[in-house]
Amino acid sequence: MKATITVLPGDGIGPEVTTQAVSVLSRIGTLRHHDFIFREALIGGAAIDRTGSPLPDETLSICEQSDALLLGAVGGPQWSDPTAGVRPEQGLLKIRKHFNLFANLRPVKAYPALALHTPLRADLLENVDMLFVRELTGGLYFGPRQEQGDGDTAYDTEVYTVAEVERVARVAFQAARRRRQKVTSVDKANVLASMRLWRRTVVKVHEDYADVALEHVLVDACTMYLMTRPASFDVVLASNMFGDILSDEASVLAGSLGMLPSASLGSSTFGLYEPVHGSAPDIAGQGKANPVGTILSAAMLLRYSLGLEAEAQAVERAVEAALADGARTADICARGEAYLSTAEFTQEILNRL
Repeated sequence: MKATITVLPGDGIGPEVTTQAVSVLSRIGTLRHHDFIFREALIGGAAIDRTGSPLPDETLSICEQSDALLLGAVGGPQWSDPTAGVRPEQGLLKIRKHFNLFANLRPVKAYPALALHTPLRADLLENVDMLFVRELTGGLYFGPRQEQGDGDTAYDTEVYTVAEVERVARVAFQAARRRRQKVTSVDKANVLASMRLWRRTVVKVHEDYADVALEHVLVDACTMYLMTRPASFDVVLASNMFGDILSDEASVLAGSLGMLPSASLGSSTFGLYEPVHGSAPDIAGQGKANPVGTILSAAMLLRYSLGLEAEAQAVERAVEAALADGARTADICARGEAYLSTAEFTQEILNRL
């Protein structure tokens, strides 16, 4: 297979972790006789500094000629003023909207080797393997708003249409069919009109997936259940904001936010792949970043955009084997123990491919 992958390193630790993910993709490409072509483009704060825009037209043009995108992270203290007219996060929101990437897939898995690095008892982590399906281009993050407020008032508006909810719900039900046939739809239907529309629409879509179990859980209850019975979840379907918050909460089940990958998908095979973590400017350039989230994002790229399931599984097995054999970065290392640098940890994964 021949494929063009655009790499968007971004800010902070973004360039460090994307470099490692590219090395893994290159190795799996060589081993399985694929021709992966990598191109690099600006996004986020780095793009603002160079061009004045968080997503330059040149970057969009390069992305449009690609089969998939691999992103590092955006943001940092030098661009952190929330009242600024131009911010790094705007580039990320714009690229999702431009390519209509409406479904964000965030798998969360508990690794037995990292049980000591979570705040939960080991027995609660047994069989934890869930997939968050987060709606990505609607809801509170994209609704009408008054950024500066009017006097002492400011507002952001949650807006959803039936069509928006239908399409992401179908992604969740289809994913559940390939997993354990259960969808948990998270809402706040007891208070919010937008969430009552959400629930009604999910119930309607479920009629086409009678083989999949459906439960509705209010978002406040879900936050508790993620900590008290996490193994009960299979596919978790949530709105843009709820999915953002809940999947970050669930990261503690994996031992570190640095472990979590994600895929942002639309109606085609084209997708944007990125770790869930941020740019971590406090450790940028120190070789301390955990590359697993980005490397597992690259595995999702192989699976969803390129259709290379065997290659995706090979990368995932190599990550699990490295962890099982004791390879650790600073964020998943016990205090006082030696840890590997970002590049050294990636080499342990490469050694197991």
